[in-house]
Amino acid sequence: MSWHPQYRSSKFRHVYGKAASKEKCYDCVPITRNVHDNHFCAVNPHFIAVVTECAGGGAFLVIPIHQTGKLDPHYPKICGHKGNVLDIKWNPFNDFVIASCSEDATVKIWDIPKHLLTRNITSPKKELLGHVRRVGLIEWHPTANNILFSSGYDYKIMIWNLDTKEAVISNPVKILDAHKDVVLSMSFNTDGSLLATACRDRKIRLIDPRSGTVLQEASYKSHKVNKVLFLGNMKKLFSTGTSRWNNRQIALWDQNDLSVPLLEEDLDGSSGLLFPFYDSDTHMLYVVGKGDGNIRYYEISPEKPYLNYLMEYRSPLPQKGIGMMPKRGLEVSACEIFRFYKLIPTKSLIEPISMIVPRRSESYQEDIYPLTTGAQPALTAQEWLNGVNKGPLLVSLRPGSGAVNSLPQFLEPEPLMKTTDLNQHQGRGGIMPLDDVQKPSEIKDSRKQLKVEEKLPKNEPMRLSNGFDIFECPPPKTENELLQMFYRQQEEIRRLRELVNQRDVQIKQLELELRNLCTNTGSY
Repeated sequence: MSWHPQYRSSKFRHVYGKAASKEKCYDCVPITRNVHDNHFCAVNPHFIAVVTECAGGGAFLVIPIHQTGKLDPHYPKICGHKGNVLDIKWNPFNDFVIASCSEDATVKIWDIPKHLLTRNITSPKKELLGHVRRVGLIEWHPTANNILFSSGYDYKIMIWNLDTKEAVISNPVKILDAHKDVVLSMSFNTDGSLLATACRDRKIRLIDPRSGTVLQEASYKSHKVNKVLFLGNMKKLFSTGTSRWNNRQIALWDQNDLSVPLLEEDLDGSSGLLFPFYDSDTHMLYVVGKGDGNIRYYEISPEKPYLNYLMEYRSPLPQKGIGMMPKRGLEVSACEIFRFYKLIPTKSLIEPISMIVPRRSESYQEDIYPLTTGAQPALTAQEWLNGVNKGPLLVSLRPGSGAVNSLPQFLEPEPLMKTTDLNQHQGRGGIMPLDDVQKPSEIKDSRKQLKVEEKLPKNEPMRLSNGFDIFECPPPKTENELLQMFYRQQEEIRRLRELVNQRDVQIKQLELELRNLCTNTGSY
């Protein structure tokens, strides 16, 4: 019988949550008292949006992300809805466009000015009219530009194409009519080709959004589902809900077989909803409890036991809703891998909570920041509607690398998007276009440069001892000389590592180009 150690090696075993100081919180924010089970908060690197209390109609605030401290009670609002606002979501490819849905059965798209708001915004950029009852959920497509999904209390999910000039759109491009009750949650897989939904009839459905067909349906009676989430490229679904005895429960499902969950675990007896968040870069899963101050976090693995508990962030202040900062807005110099924005209505406070990997070095930690989803769409709306699937375009979070601007009119293809990790991209379910890979001539030129750098004089005799030439550079005799030699060797090691990394990137580029060529020739 083989012995298995009780511990598990992981870079994220010691991740801890750190609440922001009072000066970096958002105070005096009139957070909504609505009992609808939603996040009520949306965040991007420029703004934080939060649903607020409003006399007559519905409104939400858009606050610049760096404008912390006390909020002016007369701060302008976005207030064009005639009923309570139930959900808000930022466009993932444009940080100055936000969508909102309301009890007035409409979805509205808003343009947020770059300068500070000076007056209320009441006129939306676009208005989507199709639902006959209140709209409770909206979701942007993860890779296609200007595709929006909305779900209402008429049991329908509507797909909207916003690539039109009309200010009022009354005809969605597709209506998904597969549900017999209210849809409580929607989640896309990595390339947006599949949609998972949780319904009030206790069923999880896996749907092809373009055809409208239900591919899988879970009717497991001992798990009453509330929220469902795709776990990136793991081909698994994660759901939160309640058990037969009304305990809060989490469950893990195989995407290809929803008959029985792979894992089922009761957490506690609280009545608040559990909001799940998944970070596909670190494979970490966060479970946030509504009505309590806890954030549990786990690490997902492809083999059993699948779900590895890491730790729990505890706070005495209960959260009503929660917002999440995209990866491109994190502070990488502090080894921050996730950031929540916690809504505390009892104190009219929004408190940022950073999840941090403890590291001593202040340099960029490449192992905890792999290439991540950027702010440029991989597809146009029409391409996706025509049946094209493509994974998200990836960027590096290394400071100074660029390629994270989210204004479409200024976006240009960046080299860092081209040097994507092959293994990650395979998992994200898409083929990188040949335009996004370096041309063979460019790779040859770079190879020549590497060869020139690596050439050493062949005629000169070399006598090496511990990495240096004993004729040209005699061994150090004093402590100061030894330190200088040590620093020179460290610099040489760093340079060689960079050289190896460049070679690895070029190898992956060639492999990716070969794979794309084989796929393209096979499709013809």
